[in-house]
Parts: sequence; C-alpha cells; structure tokens
Amino acid sequence: MEKQLLRVIILTLLVTPNVPAAPEDIQARRKLLSLGVEEIVFACRSQVADQHWYANFGYYFDGPRHPCFGDSGTLNVLSVKTGTVNTLLEDRQGSIRDPQVHYDGRKILFSYRRGGEAQYHLYEINRDGSGLRQLTRGIYDDLEPSYLPDGGIVFVSARCKRWVNCWQTQVAALYRCDANGENICILSANIEQDNTPWVLPDGRVLFTRWEYVDRSQVNFHHLWACHPDGSNPVAYFGNMHPGKVFIDAKPIPGTGKVVFISSPGHGRREHAGVVAVVSGRHGPDNQRSYQQISRLSGPSYRDPYPINEDCFLVARDRDLLVMDAAGNESRALSAHVMLHEPRPLRARPREPVMPTQIAPEKATGSAILANIHQGRNMKGVKRGDVKSLLIVETLPKPLNFGQRLWDFVPISHGGTFTLERILGSVPVEADGSAHFELPANRPVFFIALDENNAAVKRMHSFMSVMPGEVVSCVGCHEGRALTPGNSASASLEALKRPASKIAPLAGVPYVHDYPRDIQPILDRHCVRCHNPDQPQGRVLLTGDRGGIFSLSYFTLIARRLVSDGRNGMGNTAPRAVGDSASPLMNRLEGQHYDARLSAEEIQMIRSWIHVGAPYAGTYAALGTGMIHRELALAPSYERIKESARAAFDRRCAQCHQGSFPELRHHSISSSGHESLLDPHFAFNLTRPRKSPLLLAPLAQSAQGWSLCQQSSGDKASGRTIAVFLDTDNPDYQALLAYVEFGQDALEQNKRWDMPGFKPSPHYVREMKRFGILPESFDLARDSIDVHAVDRKYWESSWYYPQGAPELHANKRLQQLLTASDPDHAWETDITSTEPKPSP
Repeated sequence: MEKQLLRVIILTLLVTPNVPAAPEDIQARRKLLSLGVEEIVFACRSQVADQHWYANFGYYFDGPRHPCFGDSGTLNVLSVKTGTVNTLLEDRQGSIRDPQVHYDGRKILFSYRRGGEAQYHLYEINRDGSGLRQLTRGIYDDLEPSYLPDGGIVFVSARCKRWVNCWQTQVAALYRCDANGENICILSANIEQDNTPWVLPDGRVLFTRWEYVDRSQVNFHHLWACHPDGSNPVAYFGNMHPGKVFIDAKPIPGTGKVVFISSPGHGRREHAGVVAVVSGRHGPDNQRSYQQISRLSGPSYRDPYPINEDCFLVARDRDLLVMDAAGNESRALSAHVMLHEPRPLRARPREPVMPTQIAPEKATGSAILANIHQGRNMKGVKRGDVKSLLIVETLPKPLNFGQRLWDFVPISHGGTFTLERILGSVPVEADGSAHFELPANRPVFFIALDENNAAVKRMHSFMSVMPGEVVSCVGCHEGRALTPGNSASASLEALKRPASKIAPLAGVPYVHDYPRDIQPILDRHCVRCHNPDQPQGRVLLTGDRGGIFSLSYFTLIARRLVSDGRNGMGNTAPRAVGDSASPLMNRLEGQHYDARLSAEEIQMIRSWIHVGAPYAGTYAALGTGMIHRELALAPSYERIKESARAAFDRRCAQCHQGSFPELRHHSISSSGHESLLDPHFAFNLTRPRKSPLLLAPLAQSAQGWSLCQQSSGDKASGRTIAVFLDTDNPDYQALLAYVEFGQDALEQNKRWDMPGFKPSPHYVREMKRFGILPESFDLARDSIDVHAVDRKYWESSWYYPQGAPELHANKRLQQLLTASDPDHAWETDITSTEPKPSP
C-alpha cells in the first residue's frame, strides 16, 4: 500500500509542476467545478518530429526502423477540486492518445502503443485505473476511437493498407467494431486520411476527410459526416473553402454548433491551430457560419472539448486551458511533456441509434441523379449536351516514396497523384437524369460525356456507396442546400427503368500505361516527323527515355498539349479540363497534316486523358528509373559531372548562365518547351547522342540541329556557326560522357517498362505485409509482373458479400504475378468475386 501511494506521489510530481498553484489555475478549476466538472482525463506524450498533422503513427517508406510516433506516454486524471493528478497508466517507451469517456462515465477508451511495440491498438480501462484490457490486435494501427450509441466503437485504422498519396507515411481510414473489438469493418472508401471521428447529437459520425481527385493535395481537408454504418457521407463544412485543416471537431451541447481546430494551410504537427466554431444553420458552404474564438492567430491550440457554449477545455503545449467564447483563457494545469486530448470524466447522454441503411449481402449500391445540367459552374452546358456518365475509380497507393519526388513521380508530371481506372459508362436520359449501380465501398468519380465521349464536366472529388445503399443528388456540383424543386422523383425518366449496370468501354485497359498504350500510337502516326532527326516544331514524340519520363510524354505535358487538371482547385468550368481542353485531340483526325488515327486509337488516347494522363501504369514505378542518390554521390559521377559542367561553362554559359542540367533530379519543376536544357528534356538516356543537350549546339552537317550558335571569328561579317562543328570536339565528348553515365545508371536502376525491371524492396516489403506477395517471394530470384501485383492489391480491398475470396488460389491471377502479360486484356465484373476473361 505504501509503495502504491509513493508511486502516485512520484507520478503526480512528474505531471504537475512542483510550485504552488497560480491564481489563474485556481480560477480555471473553480469555473469547471461550477459547471459540474470534477475530473478531467487527458494524455501526455512527447511530440512527433514530422510536421504533418497526420504523420503520427506507423513508419516511413523506408521501413519500421524509421517510426513516426512519440513516447513518454501517460494517461492521467486531474481532480479539479484539489488540483492533484492521478496517473492511470504510464509507459515511458510507449505512447498513449485519444481518450474518450464512456456514456456511463465508468470506462475510458483510448489508443495505446505499448513500449517495444510498433502499433497503436484500442484499449479500455476503468476510471480508477483498474481493468485494463486490449480490444484490437494485429499488425496495423488503430487510433482515435469514439464510443457509438449502438454499443460499437468508431475509429480510424491503417488496416485499409494505403499510403498517403503525397507523402511517405501511412493512411488511416474510418472503421468500426463491436465493444469487445471484434467484427471490425471499414466505413470509408477514402484513399487518403480520415481523422478524429466523433458522434453528433443526431447519431451521425462527424470526422475530418482529406481528399483530392486531380485537385490540390494541400487545400481540402475539412469536416464530413456519415451514418455509423458508413452510409450517406456528406460534406459538413468547408469542402468549398480551401486552405485550412478542420479537425478534432466535437458538438457543443444544445447549440447545433461544433467546436474544432482550424489548422492553417496544410495543417500543423499534432493538429495545432486556432479554436473555431461553426454552425450548420447556413449550410455546409456558407462562411458566415465560421467563427474563430481563440485570440492567438498562430497554430497554438489543440484538442478542444466543449463543456458548454462558453467553456472549452483546450490543450496548448504542456498546458490544460479553460477558454470562453470570447477567447479568454486561463490555465488549469501544466504537465511535464505535451498535454493532449482533455475530456471531462463524467457520464453524458447517449445519442439516438440510427437504423442501418445497408444490405451486407449485396455487392453494389445505386445512385440517382435528378438533372446533370443543374449545378454550380455549369455555364454553357445545354439540355441534352450530356449523353452519359463515365465512372472512374481512383486507386489507393500501397506505398509512396521517391528521390525527394514522392508526390507523384513518375506517375505523372505535375498532374495526377494516383492511378485511376475506368469502370465504364452509364446513360443519361434526355431530361438529364440517371439511375445506375455502383460497386460497394469503392471511391469513384464521374465525368459527364457528350455524344462523342468527350468530357463536358469533370468531378474533382470522390463518392461511394455502401452495400445496398441508394444515394441521390440534384445535379452536377449542385449547392449542398439545394433541393430538387417541384419535379417529383417519380417523373424522372431514369427512374422508369431498373438501375443501369456499368457498361465497360471496349478496348480500354484495366489501368492505362503510357509506354504500353499510348507510345505505340505515336510511333505509328507521329514519330516520322517528330523525332531527333526531324524535330518539327521542336517536338519530340519518340519513346526514348529522359531523366524521369520519356521524351514524348514530357513534351505532351510540358507543351500543354494535354489538359489533365494540373493539381488545381477543382470544380472547373465545363470543357476546361480533360480531352475537350487538350489540343492533342485536334490533331488526330487528319487536321494535323496526314495524321489520321483509327476510332480505336482515338478512344485510347481520349480515355488516357480521362484518367489524368498518367505516365506509369503501376505504383511499382515509384522510386525507380532515376539517378539514385548513391550513384550521384559516387566519385565517378562527380568527376564526369564536373568535366561536363566545365565544358558547358566554356561553350554554353554565355547564353545559358546557371542552366546546367543535372542528371539527378530534385524536383519535377519544368520550364517546358521554352528551354532545351530542362533536365526532363535535355537527356536521351536511350540514345545519348540524340540528346537535345548535344543536338542543339551541333552543326547540321554533323546531324545536329545547329540551334546554338557562336561567333565565327569574322567580326566584319557577323557570321555565326554552330557551337560544335563535329562530334570529335573534347567538350562535346565531355557532355556525351555525362549523358552516357545517365544511360548506364538507368540500366542499373531500371524503369518498370524495361526488360529485367525489379521494383523497390520497399514495394515488395509492403506487398508481403498486405498478403499480396507470399513471404517466400525473393526479389533477387523470382520474376514478377508488377501490373498484376498492383491489380491484386486493389482487388483485395474490394467489398465481397461473402467475404474476400482467396486471391492466391485464383490460377489466372497467380500466373500473372510471375509471367509477362503486357496487354492485360481481361476484365472483372464489378459485381463478381471472381476475375473472368473478356471475350
């Protein structure tokens, strides 16, 4: 007994300062006591190093040896009356977070990573520190739990097996489980982060969703709500207002408002920001609803909890604060390390239980669209313009990394971050209505197509349906407070028939791959004029490999011949993005000299643009096919580079000062076609002598372009000559040796479309962890078809009514894992659990 008392005293001294309580501490605690708050539970833990708000669990791309979580974890209870702290759980090598108090006030639910372990799991403990029990287990992180009124638990988890699309850490998506941690199921189709779920007074779940579908990755992470079964996800507030992270939201009792943290820009570490309140009274888009209440404008506060409309518990650094609606604050406690997630330890009302909207035995849900022509930013779209909807699925990443290029290289050049897949199309009736099936719990978006299958309007967000769910919308990007008006749903033409099934597009591959699907078309119709020997218009459309991309791919993107969305703000004007805005499409039917493509070839290029005009068709391409840091630091590289730089300075710096192109890239920034020295364009690593870096200053008599001239030495005539008259020039040879080093490096670090390609060991590690590759797979010994591995990874997360089939047992897929099948001309019915060959 004496030892236990001594332990409590020691832990109390660690959490509270060894000084008398300041007047403001006493004042804050008196206010809380007047409101019936006698105890407060909170967590303490060290701060993580990563600056991103979401990067606080799991490990980085290079493996478990590089974790991104803190330690020094304690779970504590403050006695508001006495100011003393009782530590319920301590683990100095572990970490504790996200406590929530049960409705009866007797138990505390929280996330806990034990010392020596790598994953957070859900735990429960009695309010007096007894009865600690673990609820979830496994190799994936479970965190940010909340009790549900039906007795279950909602939380976020890395069980979704996804990685952040523009960073090196893992994704946690929305899940639920029973009170004992069993029957875990996913509620979200998001391939990016979901965060901080909490139950609203009406029984829905309020949470933060971060997403971007070919729009800005750093601007859209706001408040959403859904039913506890995952159905009916809707924007709660902020999705039309880019530039902040809205997170840690909780309802203010009796007000119809929520308090949350508004973290500036792309967010701050540990969700730090300002305390704000929003009312749902004016709809999810009206900024009049937003009010900042904290007085400091910087990212100072975390984890607000509303006692009432004029009293909030707030964490700031090591302090527990009490803040009123005017932003006045006083300190209630100061801890030894960062203090997190304060909540009153008392009973609270249980929200109503919402009946389920789903039918687990079904593989699909359905969607009803009232009028495609109605909505925001639809100017110029006439009734009858839209004939069909293209259904596109955005595909999660099994890993994300690169040579300081982890955003999207080489998936695209400044465009899409993720691979996308065309599922097919559904008809739009003459009145603008549509009624169609969708595969359950898969992230899809729509492209409205005209009679030529050209894009009229593109969706820059995703939606999903749960099994058996029926969802509806008024129009295309309609105002979220808009109702269908006077037209009854029964009058919609699309509702006079059963829901349309998605019709696959003939000839469209499972996932587009530029070298495999697009380059052969250019070879047949374009390369005869646009090649290094005949660079008409300074356009190169050969498949020769540049520093990261092929020369043709970079040319099309850099010259803006393809419009792919370019990581913008979304909700673009009709026909402003996609194939309708791509000049390339105007050159395919005979308008550009005699280049006349077949209907099938035009459809292939059009569909490639529909899915964001990607370069690589596999995530295994990430981090490969570039000049590795190890090679770039090799003495031979430095010697060859410095020799080439000296030659460049002598021959080129007069016109191109500071423009020496680096083989080893640090960014994907591009000056486009205006500069022959763009590192993506300057090098031909397939045929080094055909590099623009070497052809531009070489005389035409030596098969060069003679674009770069120097004085002939005859000042009177003013005549100029090419920089290099022949290829024997020592400076030409120094530049050539530099490019040839890149060619040799590429042979050592092959791209996915080169014979003998091997993906990164990090990619293999994660595919083994996910159960996609067998543990026995040996990268050094075994062959691999990365397109098939990606496909198996995506299909492993599909919703299967009878449970996921054993994909390892599928003979066709197993053959693809270790065999070459470049066309992948076999499809899968979205409602089926078994792949089947297409005719």
